[in-house]
Amino acid sequence: MLARTAENLFWLARYMERADYLARLLQVAGHMNSVRVDSDRNSEWESAIVASGCRVGYFASHAEAAESQVIQYLAFDRDNPSSIANCIEISRRNARAVRTALTSDMWEAVNGTWQEFAGFQDASGDPDRLAAFLDWLKARVRLFHGVSTNDMLRRDEYCFVRIGQFLERADNTARLLDVKYHVRLPQATDVGGVVDYYQWLAILRVVGARRAYRVLFKGQVESVHVAELLISRTEFPRSLVFCYRQLTQHLDAIQDQSPQLTAEAKRQAHSLYAQLRFARIDHIISGGLHEYLTSIVQQTDELGSQIARGHLFQS
Repeated sequence: MLARTAENLFWLARYMERADYLARLLQVAGHMNSVRVDSDRNSEWESAIVASGCRVGYFASHAEAAESQVIQYLAFDRDNPSSIANCIEISRRNARAVRTALTSDMWEAVNGTWQEFAGFQDASGDPDRLAAFLDWLKARVRLFHGVSTNDMLRRDEYCFVRIGQFLERADNTARLLDVKYHVRLPQATDVGGVVDYYQWLAILRVVGARRAYRVLFKGQVESVHVAELLISRTEFPRSLVFCYRQLTQHLDAIQDQSPQLTAEAKRQAHSLYAQLRFARIDHIISGGLHEYLTSIVQQTDELGSQIARGHLFQS
């Protein structure tokens, strides 16, 4: 398989997954903001910027994280390379470059999203339109992943799509869970209070995990159980351990032309998967959840770079 084809498929899936994550991140910021009762109304929007990895770029041109500015920057700003608008554009560019490697339904899912996106360009100033846009986008990404899972032959092309999807999802899950630690509660006594509770509930809502939480952890939403669900529960398809299990399986399934180049990426993926699989959530919490998640984000980024080197992606 050509390295260029593998690279296009990898980044096609990553940018589609990233667009979905940004939509979810904007939703959780809006939910958190709606339960805020103090005067510090911008902290949730600042947390969204931090969790998106766009802090440096955003504050280079903005003085504060105001709601309207953050929504515009993360969703529609063409100067932000990771905005939803650019994610859709880059996804289509990668899909067009490997058109013959995609099924017709995959191409239609990507191209149709690109075409329909033009109708939402004015959504940032209208709350109802924005909500409809974010729900539409999540549905389009689900369509793309659904047809790729159902239609593609289980060959290297499929493996690179899944590797891109789950590498991006692992990074996003860690960032989304860590977003709570970028939100400033009004005062220390509010930890465990009403605002704190609704912020954790908002995170569950954004990842579509409210029912999963009720099934696995009956009772009131607690931070330790939310962390366990998103880190170490293999049943939940957005957990870190689930993502890394998929990564190891698909990295192992690729027909290696240069095993000496790809061995390090497999070693890193298996090492982190073992760490997540046998992790104890009480040890993670006692050692510092924020520090743990920061480490996961860094290691996931390193794995992405190693995959690129091992499969000779263009630099």
